[in-house]
Amino acid sequence: MANYTAADVKKLRELTGAGMMDCKKALDEADGNVDKAVELLRVKGQKGVAKREGRSAENGAVVSLISEDKTSGVLLELKCETDFVAKGDKFQTVANTLAAHVAATSPADLPALLASEIEAGKTVQAYVDEANANLGEKIVLDRFAQFTGGYVAAYMHRTMPDLPPQVGVLVQLDKENAEVAKDVAQHIAAFAPKYLSRDEVPAETVENERRVAEATSREEGKPEAALPKIVEGRVNGFFKDVVVTEQAFAKDNKKSVQKVLDEAGVALTRFVRIKVGV
Repeated sequence: MANYTAADVKKLRELTGAGMMDCKKALDEADGNVDKAVELLRVKGQKGVAKREGRSAENGAVVSLISEDKTSGVLLELKCETDFVAKGDKFQTVANTLAAHVAATSPADLPALLASEIEAGKTVQAYVDEANANLGEKIVLDRFAQFTGGYVAAYMHRTMPDLPPQVGVLVQLDKENAEVAKDVAQHIAAFAPKYLSRDEVPAETVENERRVAEATSREEGKPEAALPKIVEGRVNGFFKDVVVTEQAFAKDNKKSVQKVLDEAGVALTRFVRIKVGV
């Protein structure tokens, strides 16, 4: 029997994130040498990465990082296969490390992020693959956002108390107002708007809604003369569903979000909402 102790097993688990039985097997194979066992686990883990590629990763966490002066912020989603891994310290450390890297390097897009160097000689993609190997699950980084300028704030929502945040919202105001930023971010988390203003809604999307509204109105037997007004009303209803500034405010549905912003003397310039797996 290999010469190692429970402390060696514990150390190996802390170093690699591997399960207890896998650590014991590696130490057996390495004759109790922890460094060699780490290498063995990494090799076996990397071999398993390809096998896990076809598996689904719909759990995970959303993490945020806001600068001290509140003028920049990052929101990042890291996915895994199970909530067990998602709530583990090692997984969350990986997610937070990636968010810090984004904050420090401001990559242009996901390919640029994955190709960037997070450690000497190691790309972000290699870092994620290493987490995949160590944690024994498919780990996926495929979404992040970064805002710079104005006043930036984040709201993180837990769907279960024992899990990390599953919904994250990043908002940017034209001037500082912590209370309004928080209220609007919470509203966005709850109501999931898609656009900041009507101008952002693609023209083809609006035209499709108009066609559907007209066809529905005709199917309902609405008078021909009334169709233009009815269709316009339904299109406006669509805008109120998907445009954040036109939605009824979560804390006071007698006001629109735009009204709340106007009363506070601030403007919402950007937002992003990320929900794990969606």
